[in-house]
Amino acid sequence: MKKSIAAFALVLMAFVSVAQQDPQFSQNMFNKLYPNPAFAGSNGAICATAIYRNQWLDFEGAPQTGLISIDAPVEFLHGGLGLTVMLDEIGFENTLNAKLAYALRFDIGNSKLAIGADGGYYQKSIDGNWEPGQVGDPTIPAGSVSNGVFDLGAGIYLNSDKFYLGASALHLNEAEIEFDDQNKTSTNLVRHMYGMAGYSFPLTTQLTLTPSTHIKLDETSTQVDLNMNLLINDRFWVGGSYRLEDAIIAMAGLHLTEKLKLGYSYDITTSDLKTYSSGTHEVMLGYCLNIVKTRSTFMNRNVRFL
Repeated sequence: MKKSIAAFALVLMAFVSVAQQDPQFSQNMFNKLYPNPAFAGSNGAICATAIYRNQWLDFEGAPQTGLISIDAPVEFLHGGLGLTVMLDEIGFENTLNAKLAYALRFDIGNSKLAIGADGGYYQKSIDGNWEPGQVGDPTIPAGSVSNGVFDLGAGIYLNSDKFYLGASALHLNEAEIEFDDQNKTSTNLVRHMYGMAGYSFPLTTQLTLTPSTHIKLDETSTQVDLNMNLLINDRFWVGGSYRLEDAIIAMAGLHLTEKLKLGYSYDITTSDLKTYSSGTHEVMLGYCLNIVKTRSTFMNRNVRFL
């Protein structure tokens, strides 16, 4: 009975609620390009990140999200380019978002300021045959329908060797996705606003403290993540986050090689969903290749964490 109730609630959230259209991640400090196109090229390296998230375990049709992003500085464009592909599945709804980002970067003292924009394809698919617990809804298409629209985002990003600060907005054009079915079903993309900040505090030669925050808000809700990680010997990190009124998050990771890192997080649900869910798993794999500039005698900065 509980499983059917949970599945029904999940269906309602997937179809009715537009406040959570953008997927949720816990390791946001390693996933800046998806919410903010101005991040592209900020590491001064060719970087790729892959994330898989399995949210709200024990829910039937619970959210599962996969994301791949890659970005690099492009000198002749005076900035950076980035590509992100995201796949998200929740209940009967599947989402594909593929977008290309460009950031124009400026020197400001010892820091870099970037202004960026992204554009791409945003597609939603609905499987009207997916009915856990025999839940029926006349507003849900009887079969499978799919359609997509052009999607637009923009952002600003400031960073140095020690800190980063960014703000962005996604789904600026608030496009409407119309499905070709007898009920003339449609859904609107809701504009999302993001804020991010982080700082690196060297405690000793072996320990570095890296607090950060990630904020996501739309017309009806606000989500705030407060994070604290401890980097040990430039190789291991352990830490945790608190997502207001939603979850306590434990995380850890290590650099498998100088260029390759692996991270893991586990969300302990604190909201009313804790009755039905045993938590959330998220795995991150990142790779960065430094770009060597032969004309300069300066060394590239460490891109291991920020």
